[in-house]
Amino acid sequence: MKTNRASMAFLALAGLMLAAPAHAQFQERNLRLSVPVPKEHPQGAGVAKMSACTLEKSGGKLKIQAFYDSSLGNDLAATQSARSGTLDMLITSTAPLAGIVPAMGAFDLPFLFNNEKEADQVLDGKVGDWFAAKLPAVGLINLAWWENGFRHTTNSKRPIARAEDFEGVKMRVMQNTVFIDTFKTLGSNAVPMAFSEVYSALETKTVDGQENPFANIENMKFYEVQKYLTLTRHAYSPLAVLMSKKTWDALSPAEQGAMRECAGRGRDEERRVNREQDGRSVVNLKGKGMAINEISPAETARIRDKTKVVYEQHRKEIGDEAINMISAELKRIRGN
Repeated sequence: MKTNRASMAFLALAGLMLAAPAHAQFQERNLRLSVPVPKEHPQGAGVAKMSACTLEKSGGKLKIQAFYDSSLGNDLAATQSARSGTLDMLITSTAPLAGIVPAMGAFDLPFLFNNEKEADQVLDGKVGDWFAAKLPAVGLINLAWWENGFRHTTNSKRPIARAEDFEGVKMRVMQNTVFIDTFKTLGSNAVPMAFSEVYSALETKTVDGQENPFANIENMKFYEVQKYLTLTRHAYSPLAVLMSKKTWDALSPAEQGAMRECAGRGRDEERRVNREQDGRSVVNLKGKGMAINEISPAETARIRDKTKVVYEQHRKEIGDEAINMISAELKRIRGN
């Protein structure tokens, strides 16, 4: 028994000695992370997984402190804070980044992806790497691509069943010219606005409607101020998990590796939870009194055709390389 105890003690000591050099490459750090949505959102599940991972990898030294509900500023403000180095990390959709890196606008083009599998293959492969490589020049590092998911339309005026039903609807859109022009093309009065301001604008009828993925519609309680939900799937919205380049450059190689690996684990969890929640959200939103409708395939094709002009309107600012690269990869994936 004594021999066994001695052996166990030796093994435990050896384990500690092996772990010590690895953990020595980590410093005590408390990284502040801005999250635009409530903790109950699928992004919260991704943050929890990422945070647990960094603690595990660093022996408890590398901590992520998340601030939810845009409490550190809206997407644009948080992005600028990270670029200047006053904020360590943020999660944002690619739409606000297009004002800084125009190529990012490619992801906002209407009806770009047919399903989540296509989006994953594009973002997690060489195309996603190409876009991420554009961010260090503006003071940002992308650790992983997460998702908001496919976007749908809500409003307080009427169900949208045809392209013509968009006409005259004052629609809040992200602060992004592609989204503005997409809804203008459909006949809506597109109003760019920060996400944190949307609920009050809907409540006061400053705008009639908005467009977002299911999780955002449910977590922000838009059902309290919106009657109609149309499953348009008009855009797929990626999320970038960004770190300030100033913070990144101060990390050791081991810390940088841990951040990338853990952001990847967070991505897998966030996508899983987001996609599982989609079906539940439809049921929940219907239970909250929303009238939910789909658009027929023929009418969806009409809307797609009508919005094709947006690709050409924005080709110059986004750049041929970005659009052609995604198009070529999608052709490959689809076997065209």
